[in-house]
Amino acid sequence: MIPEEIIIKPLLTEKETKKTEKSGNKQYAFVVVESANKIVIKEAIERKYGVEVASLRTVIETGKVRRRMTKSGVIYGKTSRRKKAFVTLAQGKEINFFEES
Repeated sequence: MIPEEIIIKPLLTEKETKKTEKSGNKQYAFVVVESANKIVIKEAIERKYGVEVASLRTVIETGKVRRRMTKSGVIYGKTSRRKKAFVTLAQGKEINFFEES
């Protein structure tokens, strides 16, 4: 698989940014394809961003049940499952998502 097929998108949230700033090492989070394993994810991140990955953790986030009230009654739905990869980079490495081309 090519990296674009494995890495869906980086998670750029306030929580993830604070984690990176608070800890001395650079830690980033990505949404990845659910069928990908750690070895494939590590290779994809190293190829796509040109960095060295020190450690990698994965989590499968289950979908949440949502409901909303309408005129015709209660409508139930569910958010989709997704797999997150938390990547810690080697010392001195950094990913810049906002660099200009």
